[in-house]
Amino acid sequence: MVGVNKCIKYSMFIFNVLFWMCGSIILGVAVWLRVSKEVKKMIDMEEFYPAINLLITVGSIIMVLGFLGCCGAIKESKCMLILFFIGLLLILTLQITAGILGVVYKSKIASVLNETYYELIPLNKQEEKFRKEIEDFQEEKQCCGLLHGYQDWTEASIPPSCNCKDKQACVITENGKSVWAQPCISVINDILKANLILIIGIAFGLVVIEIFGLALSMILYCQIKNK
Repeated sequence: MVGVNKCIKYSMFIFNVLFWMCGSIILGVAVWLRVSKEVKKMIDMEEFYPAINLLITVGSIIMVLGFLGCCGAIKESKCMLILFFIGLLLILTLQITAGILGVVYKSKIASVLNETYYELIPLNKQEEKFRKEIEDFQEEKQCCGLLHGYQDWTEASIPPSCNCKDKQACVITENGKSVWAQPCISVINDILKANLILIIGIAFGLVVIEIFGLALSMILYCQIKNK
């Protein structure tokens, strides 16, 4: 009879602690995207709800699996390890699906933004609270307007946040006013695409880690079974 290798046992435990932490991060970010008022102000999130809901499911399952893996390793429970193995296979499938959805939605970001923001023009006719948020964003990101630059405000209502301080990034209006040439949709596109690439990278990176976890769980299960 062969005993359980302590190195494998505690490697499995440490792996699942880290795995549980990853699940917590994924769940937290996904819930924030789902309920954040700040995100909803900048983009219509309904198009992305399927992917976000999938991330919430993935994060929740990862947290449960991390707990099962930790307990299964410490208590040397075959039942928990089997549940961990089956669950990890399920989460692996879900993450690959999430990654594919992310790639699909990446190409739709520009069209969704255009459709959403077109309805908000002219900006000077929107509610004061919304205008204030746009002006703050313009000042921070050095952009003006949403789709067509300063023309989204109309000439007479261009806010001070559009005032350009870098001659190379400026455009001159019909009235001779110097404003930022870049519309804010370019900045928002870059932010969303960068974050989406990060999420896709994390999703596929976790695939490698999870395959390692599957191997560890099977090795530990076999050792427990044969001891």
